[in-house]
Amino acid sequence: MSQITTHILDTARGCPAANVAITLYRQAGDDWERVGGGHTNSDGRLPGLCPQDLVLPAGTYRMHFATAAYFEALGSPVFYPWADVVFNLPDTGEHYHIPLLLSAYGYSTYRGS
Repeated sequence: MSQITTHILDTARGCPAANVAITLYRQAGDDWERVGGGHTNSDGRLPGLCPQDLVLPAGTYRMHFATAAYFEALGSPVFYPWADVVFNLPDTGEHYHIPLLLSAYGYSTYRGS
């Protein structure tokens, strides 16, 4: 398991959000450098967001959830074409789970386990 994991639950439909592109970035000064990414599976999870042996340094990270294509495929309105979740990662090497609870007109997140 990578140090950072995620999943997306479509709360309006009550099911996982499959095939959503997710990219993880680390802040590098005024820029963002890509650390990992991929697409959610049928369970709304992204195994291998980062390589398993990668220990991320402390810093500020941004997880970019590209939600427009998901909603378009459902024939649903696209109010939020993406959701960015920015968080601080301390230098502990711990596992962090950053889930996204998603609907057509809102989203939320929390630190999972």
